[in-house]
Amino acid sequence: MSNSGTQSTIARRGLLFVLSSPSGAGKTTLSRQLLAREPDMVMSVSVTTRKPRPGETDGKDYHFISRLQFDEMVKNDELLEYAEVFGNGYGTPINPVHEWLADGKDVLFDIDWQGTQQIHARMTDDLVRVFILPPSAEELRQRLVRRAQDAASVVAKRMAEASNEISHWAEYDYVLINDDLDQCDRSISAILDAERLRRHRRVGLDTFVKQLRKHL
Repeated sequence: MSNSGTQSTIARRGLLFVLSSPSGAGKTTLSRQLLAREPDMVMSVSVTTRKPRPGETDGKDYHFISRLQFDEMVKNDELLEYAEVFGNGYGTPINPVHEWLADGKDVLFDIDWQGTQQIHARMTDDLVRVFILPPSAEELRQRLVRRAQDAASVVAKRMAEASNEISHWAEYDYVLINDDLDQCDRSISAILDAERLRRHRRVGLDTFVKQLRKHL
């Protein structure tokens, strides 16, 4: 018990925790569950040029901006990553990310492989990449249909795109098959717990070890 308490007092740099998957594989549900139980984790709210879906709130789900605003942010290097998805721009504002990491907060990303590649190129040491696979192609299609947020033509387009997205699975540090939501959820927590204990993220260890040796 006392060892657990000491662990929690050592200063730690935050990490960038990416969940990627083809649309409908469950990453949004898993992201929400993770955020609900992790007080030291914040969700990266992306900017996007697409229109809000029913129930979405500006500033919470996305920052909905114009194409002109988006292009200006790209031009001024204000985005950590950005991509075009189904004709719409998506991107992550970079300044809040740096502030959260320095404050020991973990930042959760619900982004695709394109964005993940860009973050990896710029902030490799801070990044943990998890890819979520559906149990089958038919189950993926059924999930998209049940979601009832998109027209049939959009569902077909997302299914066609899924093969390309899944082809990038080997670029990720961890790959999970979401055939059981609870089990997948537990696996994500195990990954997060282990990654938080990596030595290079525990910036307070140097001071702790020096004090420990001083009294030996």
